[in-house]
Amino acid sequence: MMRAFLSLLSGTIFGFGLALSGMMNPARVRGFLDLFGDWDPTLAFVMGGAMLVMAAAWLVQRRLARPTADRDFHLPETQTIDAPLLSGAVLFGVGWGLAGLCPGPAIASLGTALPQVLVFVVAMIVGMATVRLFQQR
Repeated sequence: MMRAFLSLLSGTIFGFGLALSGMMNPARVRGFLDLFGDWDPTLAFVMGGAMLVMAAAWLVQRRLARPTADRDFHLPETQTIDAPLLSGAVLFGVGWGLAGLCPGPAIASLGTALPQVLVFVVAMIVGMATVRLFQQR
């Protein structure tokens, strides 16, 4: 029960932060990615703030024996930069640039009931399922 509550609370705070920062606005995201046009630097500050928070979280995590709502930490098992990682990063970047959305903001944007957001989320789910099918083979 506590784990579900903490997940809901974390997701709510994350969604609120996405809305407040403008990360749910595809036009703002595309403006940030338009380095040689009408560049909008505001998301750089959002990302910088996120990196500071994450740096603090890593420092706290190192001092903890275990997480609050689980038995173990679930950290990446490898630091290898390989073809699946690079191809995933390219697909993520292309999708982000074309749609102006990435997975977190897309899920949070479902509340706006915009058809293009629904199309993006459905395409994202189909893509994730396709990757999982290929990985199982």
